[in-house]
Amino acid sequence: MSTPGADAFDAEGFLRDLSDWTPQVAEQIAAAEDIDLTPAHWEILELLRAYYREYDSSPAMRAMVKYCGLKLGPDKGRSIYLMSLFPGSPAKIGSKIAGLPKPDNCL
Repeated sequence: MSTPGADAFDAEGFLRDLSDWTPQVAEQIAAAEDIDLTPAHWEILELLRAYYREYDSSPAMRAMVKYCGLKLGPDKGRSIYLMSLFPGSPAKIGSKIAGLPKPDNCL
């Protein structure tokens, strides 16, 4: 499958159709955010996608921290850890790279 064209993204760079997401698309979005995806990033991206499947929404920061702590343990369920991976707004940037909609309360 080829990467989606520019019209596949909204004005903020979020995929319009979640089914267009692939790991290659994630790499493309991450590169646009100046992020080199490491295994630690992929662990969180998979977790975000699992959260979306479970709750049918992208997590806001507080929910993301809580979910990471629940699934990955207290060391990774900390906002400082998530900020180190996705600087600025981990919930927003992580969701974008994971091919999910923008979390409701993110600016």
